[in-house]
Amino acid sequence: MHQTSRHDHDRDSPAEKKRRAGYVVSALSAITNLVIAGFKAWVGYSTGSIAILADAWHSFSDTLSSVIIFISFRISAKPPDREHPYGHGRAELIATLAVGFLLAIVSIDFLIESIGRLSERQAAEYSTLALVIIGISILLKEIMTQISIRVGRRVSSPALIADGWHHRSDAISSVLILVGIIAGQKFWWTDGVLGLVVTVVLLRVTVSILKGAISPLLGERLSEEDMEAIRAICVDHADMELHFHNPRVHVYGEHKELTFHIGLPAEMRLQEAHEIANRLEIRIMKESGIATTVHIDPIIMEMNGGNLD
Repeated sequence: MHQTSRHDHDRDSPAEKKRRAGYVVSALSAITNLVIAGFKAWVGYSTGSIAILADAWHSFSDTLSSVIIFISFRISAKPPDREHPYGHGRAELIATLAVGFLLAIVSIDFLIESIGRLSERQAAEYSTLALVIIGISILLKEIMTQISIRVGRRVSSPALIADGWHHRSDAISSVLILVGIIAGQKFWWTDGVLGLVVTVVLLRVTVSILKGAISPLLGERLSEEDMEAIRAICVDHADMELHFHNPRVHVYGEHKELTFHIGLPAEMRLQEAHEIANRLEIRIMKESGIATTVHIDPIIMEMNGGNLD
C-alpha cells in the first residue's frame, strides 16, 4: 500500500501550492514584460516617440516588480531559523509594499506627464507600427492582469494581486496612447485629460495595495469568524467555562501565532490546568492550523464573585 510521505504532504500543502503559483506567474510576468518593454523601446527609438520610450520604461518597471515578487516567494519558502524563528512569510508583504511604491511612482509620473501635455497643448502622434505594437501590448498585459489577479486571489497572495494591478496600469497607459491617436486629431486635450483620470484611478489602487500590506505588518485583530471558531473549540473540548479573553494573533505569511487567556479555578492542580491548555493548543492547531499558546489566569470565585483575579 502506498503511504504518503511528509515530503509529498508538504509539496501538496496550501503554502507549497501558493509558492509554486507565485514562481510560475511571476516568472511568466517578468518574461512577458521584458519582451514588451524591448519592442516598445525599439519602436520608440525607431520613430523618435518620447511617449513610447516612456511607456517602455513603464513596462520595464513591471519586469522589476515581477522579479521582486519572484524573489519574495523564494525567501518566504525558507524554513524558520535561529534569527527568524517564525519563518520568512512576511517577505511577500514587503514585496507587496515594493510593488505598491512602484505603482505610486508610475501614478505620479502619469500626473506630471498629463499636466505637461495639457499645459503645452500637446497631442499624441504615433506611427502605424506603434499602433500594432501597442495593441499587442494591451492584449498581453490584460491577459497577465487576469492571470495574476485570479491566481493571487485563489492562493491568497497580495503580492500577485498587486502585480496584476501593476500590469493593468501599463495596459491603461497604452490604451491612453490609442485613445489619443483616435481622438487627438479632433481634441488636442484628450490625451492629457484621460491621463489625469487614470492617475486618480491608479492612486486609489495604490492606496488599497499599500494598506493591504501595511495593515498585516502592523498587526491585525482576529476576524469575528476566526474568533467564533476558536471559542467553539474551547467550548467543545472543555467540560467547564474557560472565560476565553485577550486574544492576540501574529501573521507570518502562511504561519500564524495565536495567544489567548483562559480562566481556571485558582484551586485547580497545576497538572490539570496544564493538560487543559495543552489539549486546546493541539486541537486548535489540528482544526485551524494556527500555532497557539494558552495563558492561564486564576479565578478566585469567593473573593470577587467569579471575576478574573
